[in-house]
Amino acid sequence: MNHLNLKKTISIILFTVLTLTEAFCLDLSDVNTKLSDVFDSLSDNNAGSTIFRSLNIPAGGRTESLGTAVTGLCDDSGFFDYNPAGSSVIERAEVALFHNSWIADSAMETLQFSTRFNNFGLGAQLKCFYVPFTEYNLYGDKVNGSYYSETSIAINMSYNFLAGYNFKGIALGYNVRGSLRKMPDYTNDQTDEIITGSGMEQSAVALMGDAGMLVRFNFLKHFNSLDPNLAFGLAINNLGVGFTGAGGTFQADDPLPVRISLGLSYRMLKHLLFTAEFRQPVNIYNPAKSEMWSTASGIEINVTNFFDFDAGFVICGANPRFSLGSQFDVKGVKMSVNYTVDLTTSFNPVNHISLCAKLVLSDHGRGLTTRKTMDKYAEGIEYYSKGKREDIVNAIRLWEEARDLSKSIGIRYDPAIEAIKTAQNLLNVHDQINAFGTLDRGNRTSE
Repeated sequence: MNHLNLKKTISIILFTVLTLTEAFCLDLSDVNTKLSDVFDSLSDNNAGSTIFRSLNIPAGGRTESLGTAVTGLCDDSGFFDYNPAGSSVIERAEVALFHNSWIADSAMETLQFSTRFNNFGLGAQLKCFYVPFTEYNLYGDKVNGSYYSETSIAINMSYNFLAGYNFKGIALGYNVRGSLRKMPDYTNDQTDEIITGSGMEQSAVALMGDAGMLVRFNFLKHFNSLDPNLAFGLAINNLGVGFTGAGGTFQADDPLPVRISLGLSYRMLKHLLFTAEFRQPVNIYNPAKSEMWSTASGIEINVTNFFDFDAGFVICGANPRFSLGSQFDVKGVKMSVNYTVDLTTSFNPVNHISLCAKLVLSDHGRGLTTRKTMDKYAEGIEYYSKGKREDIVNAIRLWEEARDLSKSIGIRYDPAIEAIKTAQNLLNVHDQINAFGTLDRGNRTSE
């Protein structure tokens, strides 16, 4: 009897275990199915369907440290690849050299120059992406070694309209860009000899343009600064067409990596900056096959007047990219160092470092003129506070000088303009009071 009970007990336990195991496996299967559905929804089936992908690689430095979320910032020469309107609002002319060690021995080298004359900005950029190209024969012997490269040059122009003291203006700008993809020559499979000109068949050229807008003003600003604390940017990049087959049949290539970006920057405190951005790639040949949207954000802390700390991230599908960096001054040269952990480009974490050396040049006298303008304005306030008619006249004269000085550098100095109107109204009151007093004295004399 006991033996039979033991057998029944074991049978029940085995049945229970098998039933639970089956149920557990079914639950795991459901979970895996759901997770697979989630990752499928986050994956991008259209990724990599465009040419000149190097146009999406950041030059490095501060721009990459902020997660490349700079379309709504653009306060230095890093504006080139994000918002061409930036050249009309930068404070000083800059010459910048970038080196970005990318993935699998590839690298990006960038040289750019930008300057500003009052509200008119212009610049030029040269960038080259390259990766070693090694060819092996059927026996595994190395028979050819060269470089695959994508080189582009851009010319920039922009203008800041309606620039003033309170509202900083609406900046509009554009880049004209030409790019060249150079594929190295390959060898003959039978003789291992390099076929001269064979790489031209897969090489390509492209002509494209960028357009951007930047609007800057003050909003909930609780600190003293002439710079605006809020800005919005809108840009469309890499709009154009590419051609391939220079060595044979010359024809239109795949679409370029066109994207539309909307970004903002907000300086919450004097030493704390926040940026955010949304991007939507567009396949101009077939919009239905456009790549997935992405978002980016960055934060900057101004530790001292010569050292900044930056951090940022990019989310594209399920794979983020995180960046850390700093910007510091070394004997008049502004240096930037960036470290990035990249899951966007590869499923396995890829770490890379970028460096930037930036030479900050002249502001063409705008800073000196701004200081003179503010001195004139402050001196006018001192006269105005005395209240006498001749003092008010002197105040108006000084404020008119301040207004004209600011106008000479393309900025409407709103405080001086408003003060002149107020002072002129006060003068009119003085004149009316004096006229009334003269009339009253005349009436009493006649009596």
